[in-house]
This record gives sequence, structure tokens and C-alpha cells, in this order.
Amino acid sequence: MSKTDTIWSQLDRKSTAIAEFTMRQYRTRISTWVVMIASVVALLLVLLFYIEAMNTEIEAIDNDGDSFDTDGDGYPNGQERLEGTNPDSPESFPDWVEPDPPEKWINEDDFDWDILVEGVNYVGSDDDGDCKNLDTSSQRDTNDNNVECDIIVDVDTLNSTVTITADSSVDEDPDEDKYGKEAGHRAFILGIGKFGIVYLLGIFLPLFLATGLIREEISEGTIHYMLAKPIARGEVLLYRMLGYIGITWPFILIVCLVLCLITGFTGPGDGIFRWEDVPVWMSIAWAAMLVSLVYGTIFCGFGIIWKNGVILAILFAAWELGMAFIAILTGGDSSIRYMSVIGWGMIIVDAGAAIGWPDNWQLVEVGLWGGGHGEENWLGDVSYVALPGAEPLAVFSGNPNLGVSNWLAYVISTLVLAFQGFMAWFIGQSIFKGKEVN
Repeated sequence: MSKTDTIWSQLDRKSTAIAEFTMRQYRTRISTWVVMIASVVALLLVLLFYIEAMNTEIEAIDNDGDSFDTDGDGYPNGQERLEGTNPDSPESFPDWVEPDPPEKWINEDDFDWDILVEGVNYVGSDDDGDCKNLDTSSQRDTNDNNVECDIIVDVDTLNSTVTITADSSVDEDPDEDKYGKEAGHRAFILGIGKFGIVYLLGIFLPLFLATGLIREEISEGTIHYMLAKPIARGEVLLYRMLGYIGITWPFILIVCLVLCLITGFTGPGDGIFRWEDVPVWMSIAWAAMLVSLVYGTIFCGFGIIWKNGVILAILFAAWELGMAFIAILTGGDSSIRYMSVIGWGMIIVDAGAAIGWPDNWQLVEVGLWGGGHGEENWLGDVSYVALPGAEPLAVFSGNPNLGVSNWLAYVISTLVLAFQGFMAWFIGQSIFKGKEVN
């Protein structure tokens, strides 16, 4: 057969018929619909918890104690500091003003993300007067940035690291409900995206739909009808995989689009729809599509090698589950994840999150920092109390760690997964060529 008659140069009717036949097989099998419906139901159940969380108000906490009236004179501590009186002395109070209600001094000093000083994110100033009432300029500028009573968040976008430096007595009192819902929203998208879609959906679909692509045709004897056509076995495998993609990829894309719409309209924000989430969801969809392609090709190869190839597929899935945990729990710091399929899929999601949410690492760090609210133990050491949602967001947020820009990391990961898929197909078709079909 000349090269002009093969798939490498053009698509012919005989080859395309195999892909169409494969898609028709999937559409008429009950097992296909059971797998897809089960996947959707599982995702929707998790989505119910998210919707409930977005509609539950998080209790406001006075992180810096400004609403307390320590000396019992009727004036909140924050108001006394602002007016220059002593909040610890009942004889010292600002009698020239009316006492503020305590609620005014809860969440009164939220983070300000809009001000930039010399390319470094400047977050918050001393609105409650703790720092401003210090005697000297050096006392009010302990972070030595020539700005008195401020907090600096220094962001290294390449390594996704954040360093917070605050002037003496400067504490932030962020809105727990506002922060918690934003952090929880992002944590949900990354969590369900990485585990629910990229891993579980990415491996669940090929496990049930791709493992028997060739094996079942061999067992049922229908493979003879395909091989009777003047077409190479490698092309049969390729077009069977294209039929598999024609079913799974649209399904993954639709699931991600639906979730994107639901979370985009339900999630916190000032606008009607959260457009900044779209790059993240599209990255999740793209990663899941590529991962399902690689897994599908590998599992199909297992089915060619052995009639019980699903056992090999399950063992491989267990390895990938371990790699998924490593990729998530280490935040992308472990190089062992590069020895897997899922590890590269996670990099695509992390790169997409960094592109869609460029302030994500600031949000994580200030949340773990707790707005300056510390708890002192019996040794006198102070540990910061994390804001609600900060710890889950920190767990699911990862760093591409490829030493390049986020866009380039996105492209590199895509190429690596495409290469893995090609190699899996190449090995599979080589085995298929040498397999005797009875």
C-alpha cells in the first residue's frame, strides 16, 4: 500500500467509517450512558455542598480586638487609639465624640489589592491608629520601605512565593465572609477540577470505555471485518481512538462548561458573572481531555496485550492516584510527578489558575497569615490563625515549577501529554501488528 493511500497523508472513507462505527457503538451501549450519568451525578452531589457554602454566611471575627472595650468606659479600643486616648484606662476616653458601636470596628480594615509601590503589592495601612500613634518615624516604619504604617506583600510570580512584611502594630482585620467565600470558591474549583475532573473523570471514562476498544472486537470476532479492509492495523487503532475521543471529549467539555456557568453565577463577586474563572475551567477541561486521551490509549494497549487488561489498567490507575496526591499535597514541588500522566495534567491546571487568578498566591498567604490575628502559647510564641478557606485553597493551589512563564508551562505540558499519547499509540499499534487474531 502506498503512502498516499494511508492516514498519514489524507482521511479516506474506509478509515473514517471506523471512527463513525466506534462512536455509534458507544451511543448504543447502555454502559456508556451509565458511566456518564454516574459521573454527572457524583459531580452534582459535590456541587450541592459548594452551593450551600456560598449561601451560608461566615461569622465575622474581630481579628485585632478593636471592637473590645477593655477599660469599660463605653468606647471601643479602636476608637480610643484613633482619638489618642488610652484604651486600658477608664479615666482616659475621648469624651468629645460619641462612642462608636462595637460593630463598626469589626472588619474595618480589609486588604487593599489595588495600590502598587515600586512593583510590589502594597496591602493595607493602619486604619485603626495602632501604628500611627507610635512616637518616632523609625517605630512606624519597621519594614524600612519609607512608607509608615503599612503592610507589604512581596510576590515572586516565577516561583509563586509570597513574603509579608508589616510595620510594628499594623494589623489587618479582613472580612471573614468575603475572604472565606472567595477562597472557598477557588478551592472548590481547583479541588473538583484536579481530583473530580482531571483525575477521576480523566481515568474513569477510559477505564470503562477504552480498555475494550480492540479487545472486545477480538473476543467477539468482529475485528475481522475491520481488518478485511485494505487498511493497516495501526490505522484501525488510531481511528478507534478517534471514535473514543469523539464521545469523551465533548462530554468533558460540556461538564466543565456547565460547572463554569453554575459557579460563575453563584460564586462571590461584584459582577453578574465571574469571567476570571473561565481560563481556569478551560484549563481543567483541556487537561482532562488530554489526560483521558493518554489514559485511553494506554488502557486500549493493555486490552490488546491481555484479555484481562482492565487489571493492568486498575494497577496503572492506582499509580496515577499516588502521583495525583503527590502533585497536590506537595504543591508541585516534587519532581517525581513528572514520571506520570496526571502530574503534567495538574501543571496545566496550575498554569491556568495562575493566568486566571494572578492574585491567588497573595490570597493564600494573607489568609494563612490571618490578618495579623495571633494566638500566644505558654512559651510566648505567636502563631497566626488562618482565615476561613485559606488552608483548603493552599492545599489545592500548586506551582507549575518548570522555571518558565505560566503560558510556556501550559504549552510544554500540552506537548508532553501529546507526546505521551503518541508513544502509547505507537507501542499499542506495534503490539497489535504482531498479535495473532483467531
